[in-house]
Parts: sequence; C-alpha cells; structure tokens
Amino acid sequence: MSKLRILYAATEINPFLQTTKVAEFLRRLPQGMQEMGMEIRIFVPRFGIINERKNRLHEVVRLSGINIAVGEDEKPLIIKVASIPNAKLQVYFIDNEDYFHRKSVLVDKNDKFHSDNDERAIFFCKGVLETVKKLGWAPDIVHCNDWMTGLIPMYLKTTYKKDPIFKDAKSVFTIYNNEFDHKFDGDIIEKAKMLDIEDDMLAALKSADFGGFIKVGMEYADSVVKSDEDFSDNLNTLFSEYSEKKQIGQVGADENLLTSYYALYNELAS
Repeated sequence: MSKLRILYAATEINPFLQTTKVAEFLRRLPQGMQEMGMEIRIFVPRFGIINERKNRLHEVVRLSGINIAVGEDEKPLIIKVASIPNAKLQVYFIDNEDYFHRKSVLVDKNDKFHSDNDERAIFFCKGVLETVKKLGWAPDIVHCNDWMTGLIPMYLKTTYKKDPIFKDAKSVFTIYNNEFDHKFDGDIIEKAKMLDIEDDMLAALKSADFGGFIKVGMEYADSVVKSDEDFSDNLNTLFSEYSEKKQIGQVGADENLLTSYYALYNELAS
C-alpha cells in the first residue's frame, strides 16, 4: 500500500491552542497516522492568542505574499510554521493582520462573537489550498475539522478539481459540537465564491450561520464523520438530512480511533 498523504485543516491544535475537543483530536490523529506510515501536513489559523515567541513560530517567506480574495477585498496571506515538541510534525499557520492579530479566537473579551468570523473562515479555507499549491504537495486525503473548514470540500470539487495538486484528492469532514447562534451580515455567497462556482452551489450557505457552513461541508465532502460528543437536536437534524445521501459515520475516541481512520483514508484513496 503506498504512503498516503494526509492534509489536516482545523481550527486549533495542541499545544498551540485549545478551546475545544478539536485541539486534542488534531494532536493525536495526525501523529498516529504518521507513525502508521502516512505523510502529514497540518494547517490551522494563527489566532492572535497564540504566543509566537513561546511557540517558536516563524514566517515562511517563500509561501507568504499571495493575496486571497474575500468578496471584493484582497488580503495578503502570511504563512508561519512551528514544530510540535516531541513529535516530528510541523504545523502551518494561516495568518493575516486584519483577521488574526486580535488577542482572541472567535469571541471578544465581552464574549461577543466576531462579526467577521465568516470572512476569517473563507480566508482560511482559500489560504490553505493556495499554500498547498505553492508547496507542490499533492494530498490524497484532505481532512477538514470543524465549521471553519466547511468550504474546503466544496472548493476541491469546483475551483481546484482540475489542478494537478488536487485532482485525486478526497475529502473528509468531521463535525464537532461547536455550534453558535450568530448570523453573519453581508453577502456571504459573494464573499465565498471563486472561479467555477455558481450561486446555487452555495445555496446551503444562504442561512449565513453555523448550519450553513456545516451543510456545505457535508454536501461536498466524500465522507462525513461525527465527533464522539453529544450533539444538539438541531445538529442531529442536520445529520439526518444528509445521512441518506452519503455514509455518515462516527469514530469514537477509544483505542479504535487510529485503525478506524487508517481504514477510512485507505478506502477513500483506493
């Protein structure tokens, strides 16, 4: 069996940042897959709360400098990298001064949801794919974790499907119980669009909320997985809508986690 290349995109990873179960999952799974012979790349946003000096982040100049379109605006992409202590894993951080330099993650010091979190998610999703193109590293599997990565499976099936780097890539979307109530302002469809994307392909995003990002991810991913958490009725209803269209699985956090994902990745790539 050839050495699979797995690209992980997520909102956070230990030890750099942990606010939800995503961080633990991303710390365990990529290392486990690497130890089982797979080649790994990991991408997360460089939220301002991450201490660059303490965590030894440094900019990768050859990967930085691309402009990423979010609607009519173009924002410069900065790529930073750091290594996970005691593991042979590098983490790439997607950064931009406007979106990621505030000293918080998704809410401000008054616990108010940042109104531009939709733009930050769009910038992150596009930034990951553009950086991987620049790396010239063709993934077999793109494993997206949490709502903020929900547009990546759609971009892979549209704008990037003819690109040699992504032409064979399959996507996995894991959903976590990180629901929020906020509704985004502005034309989110226009912000998210790229080449080869018509408005109707983003119809699920019209709700401009958490459910919109989740629906797009489920619609375009090749495999959808629930994290091992208790989910709200609303989230469970979302899953049931899609369960007839594709296999939705649940992989527990027990000792079978690594072997289950190893089998899933190989099945998708075959």
